[in-house]
Amino acid sequence: MKLIVALALALLLMVSISGSTGAVTDGVLDGEGHPYVVLLLMEVGGQPAFRCSGTLLSATVLLTAGHCTNNFPGSPYTGMRVFTESDVQAGIGTTNNYPLAGPNSIEAVAWAAHPLYETAPFFVHDVGVVILQEPGFVLSEYGTLPTVNQFDAFKTKRGLQDVSFTAVGYGLQESFPDAASWKEHNSRTRYVAYPRLLQINVPGFTGDFSMLLSNNHNTGGTCFGDSGGPNFLGDSRVVAGITSFGINGNCAGTGGVFRTDRQDVLDFINSYLNP
Repeated sequence: MKLIVALALALLLMVSISGSTGAVTDGVLDGEGHPYVVLLLMEVGGQPAFRCSGTLLSATVLLTAGHCTNNFPGSPYTGMRVFTESDVQAGIGTTNNYPLAGPNSIEAVAWAAHPLYETAPFFVHDVGVVILQEPGFVLSEYGTLPTVNQFDAFKTKRGLQDVSFTAVGYGLQESFPDAASWKEHNSRTRYVAYPRLLQINVPGFTGDFSMLLSNNHNTGGTCFGDSGGPNFLGDSRVVAGITSFGINGNCAGTGGVFRTDRQDVLDFINSYLNP
């Protein structure tokens, strides 16, 4: 646990008003593959400041990370909206008004992190929801939730199966130290990659609340701005985990994913889906 506390980096990205983006590391353009994955823009003091990714579970309920929705006293977020295009960057100035409200964006009316988010390091209860204005974003299908403790089986079957995921998000394609490269790879475009399970239920590291997935040139992975985005089980619409943290600033090696199959997590999410 101390290792994560020391090295964890929330995969939240500060908004740049100008410039372009990539996303999921070593990924490919998603196009219309996952239209229910959208870009979440958060405001601080009424001004655009940060962005995350998220999964629509209905036309008005967005699943994302707790550190993207923390609404406890002292929280900086004063407003939120989602952008629904797969290539938000290409629409700036034409089909959308990014990062401000306008066409192809929907305003949030409320947001919340897990009730226990504030009681522990952010990655222990890193799940949040955003409620959008009616009618929201109406689609024929949305992301879905797993069953309780569904992924515990991966621990006992480790080495006997190749567990793969589909990671989707609007984050950086790579993490670069210089401003020019950062601008070049900051494109606000939805990408997809296919990381594999590395660790689950490891005492003192991932605990029973998260998983570590691969992040390399072969499988791809997640980076800054992918926070809150989904890691679907295989090629399904089941959100197995929420992109939560990395263990280095280079977006390489592994990616930390918050599990959605715990009872308290499902109860929290369903309280907004089925009020």
